[in-house]
Amino acid sequence: MSEEISDVDYRIGADDAVHSVWDNGLEPVVTVEPGDVVRFECRDSTNGQLGPGSTAADVAALNVDPIHPLTGPVAVEGAEPGDVLAVELLEFEHEGWGQTLVLPGEMELGLLAAEFPEPASHVWELEDGVARFVDGIEVPIDPFPGVIGVAPAEDGAHSTFPPRSVGGNLDVKHLTAGSTLYLPVAVEDALFSVGDCHAAQGDGEVCGTGIEAPMTVTCRFDVRSEPTIEQPRFETTGPFTPSGRDEPAYGTTGVGEDLMEAARAAVRQQIDHLATERGLDRAEAYMLCSAAVDLKVSEAVNAPNWVVSAYLPEGIFPEALRRPTRG
Repeated sequence: MSEEISDVDYRIGADDAVHSVWDNGLEPVVTVEPGDVVRFECRDSTNGQLGPGSTAADVAALNVDPIHPLTGPVAVEGAEPGDVLAVELLEFEHEGWGQTLVLPGEMELGLLAAEFPEPASHVWELEDGVARFVDGIEVPIDPFPGVIGVAPAEDGAHSTFPPRSVGGNLDVKHLTAGSTLYLPVAVEDALFSVGDCHAAQGDGEVCGTGIEAPMTVTCRFDVRSEPTIEQPRFETTGPFTPSGRDEPAYGTTGVGEDLMEAARAAVRQQIDHLATERGLDRAEAYMLCSAAVDLKVSEAVNAPNWVVSAYLPEGIFPEALRRPTRG
């Protein structure tokens, strides 16, 4: 649940402070004190190129240069290299819609990009705590920022696509309201930015996008000198399943010498299941996997093969599409 926030010290609009690279040379839009509460207005991951009426043809014409528009940076007074910036995530507010995309295969974004060369999209209606898919399927929403971090020590512009030791494109779906993220500070005043918000996402974000949605994100900052950390850490209460509860799931596995290939095999089998037994077309199945299927490393000790499992929660389906459970 989101905390009710009555006292916000700063409000930052995306029109005033959007950027699409990590760069410690960017001028901060505002300097805040530890303990301050800041509300960030974040555009969707396409920087407004797509909207509720967008189609697959619009996806094909997408310009990826401004993808991951971030709001910020915010300077946090007193933060020095070697410190830890504690970011308490207080509240997320969506705008009633989100979108999951399969980008053209030549962009090579997505676990199975070569197998899904044609662009596709689904616009989700976000209402009453769920995101609505096809055939009555509903995915519970638990918003979080896909990209969140501080500026790197290395000068110059750096892509927002790869995650970094100072944060960035982490896509940790458990950074929901009530969580706290700890980031190692690399430059004076930390220079914090946030964006790429998701209404929901399966662990793995296998088609390259979750449920991408414009949102406002409200944070409280603190600066700590001990203990030092080298990479992000976090505290969270979840939810730890796509539906937010323990329930029956249908799992597929991938077994192989390479964890990435094992992950691909697990997702392929889950797509096969969704297509043959749940009636989805393959592009729909791929997008649903990205929004609601969790990848887990089930075994990584028995060389030469490793096991990745893909978990599909039964609770997202209407009764008519659920598999019977054993009593």
